[in-house]
Amino acid sequence: MKEIIFNEIDKLQPELEKLSHNIHSNPELAFEEHKSAAFVMELLKNHGFEIEFPAGGLATAFRATYNGTGEGPTIAYMAEYDALPEMGHACGHNLIAMVSTGAAIGLSKIMNKLPGKLVLMGTPAEEVGGGKILMIQNGAFEGIDFALMAHPGRQNKLGGKSLAITDVTVEFFGKPAHSSAPEKGINALTAVLHTFYLIDSMRTAMPIKTNINGIINSGGVAANIIPEYAKCTFAVRGASVKDLKIILEMVKTAIRTAEHATGAKAKVDIDVLYAESYENMAMSGSYKKHMEDLGVEYTYTDPSEKSGSTDTANVQIKMPVIQPGVQVCEPDIAGHTIEYRDACITGRAHEAIMKAAKGLAMTGYELFTDESLRKKTLEEFKETVPAYTDKDTKVEPY
Repeated sequence: MKEIIFNEIDKLQPELEKLSHNIHSNPELAFEEHKSAAFVMELLKNHGFEIEFPAGGLATAFRATYNGTGEGPTIAYMAEYDALPEMGHACGHNLIAMVSTGAAIGLSKIMNKLPGKLVLMGTPAEEVGGGKILMIQNGAFEGIDFALMAHPGRQNKLGGKSLAITDVTVEFFGKPAHSSAPEKGINALTAVLHTFYLIDSMRTAMPIKTNINGIINSGGVAANIIPEYAKCTFAVRGASVKDLKIILEMVKTAIRTAEHATGAKAKVDIDVLYAESYENMAMSGSYKKHMEDLGVEYTYTDPSEKSGSTDTANVQIKMPVIQPGVQVCEPDIAGHTIEYRDACITGRAHEAIMKAAKGLAMTGYELFTDESLRKKTLEEFKETVPAYTDKDTKVEPY
């Protein structure tokens, strides 16, 4: 079976590289990935997948299915394909689509010998908007038992951690006046500045691993006019959903205090909540074994390493999931840069992703065929992942 899967993935290489190039050269932002989703779906259709499109209430999401032989687990691979503003695929989502599609199609070639269902989830809007979160809320992940994907990076790493995060956008509305008579106006920009100062003053009382970064989107139109409108946005991170909710209440307190101090009125929008991550180490161990058989060494992430955030974490609190890192460039090339974008379309990157596709496919095969691995994986999930409800991962409005 291993030889068949690897041969099938090898035969797919020209199609998979074309997919990567098509997505990379047509960067589309969150919820606008019409071409990219179509590129992936066309390839899946050509290899016999049944496709539900759109899926999960999102116009650029899909769920592709390949049935096995009767009752068994449902195993899903997740493909991302949204790009970054101005930078294109500087997070390598063209490679994520490539690796998941390659693994799914390779494994589909032996589904006539396996029980259960194989699924590929097309998941838009990872960078902003929380596409997977919305898909979960709309039932698109129902019935899936295990999920897998890989993320391009600077090292071959397992067990990566990510922080819970949400974005808070604040608009302040004041009253204009000539700057020679500021007492006749209400300065919306001052309210923004107070919000920043107050958040900074509360940092020492916030939970450990709190990380808040803010920008001013709008602060007025001319220096001799008291700004009647100002806007700011904060990326608010915490070690867990529980901590993030505590931090958000403190941010709300800062906004209310700024309102009272200045007289400006706030309109607050809190985005979807990305959970903290829980990598399943039983599944990671399977992937590590198969990658080392391919000559690729893997190490485990140091818990003290700083981390970003991902909506894959919201899938990880619903079911066992892995998202190993795949080295596609030199370690000194940082993600979300032009250099990283360019590195994600090289022959080196594609070769690394082809091997990762084989590792993911074999991990899926092992989940289909090894009941003891499934049992170990589910036991770990129950022991390590908090029992979050849908209510727990939603935030109260301002």
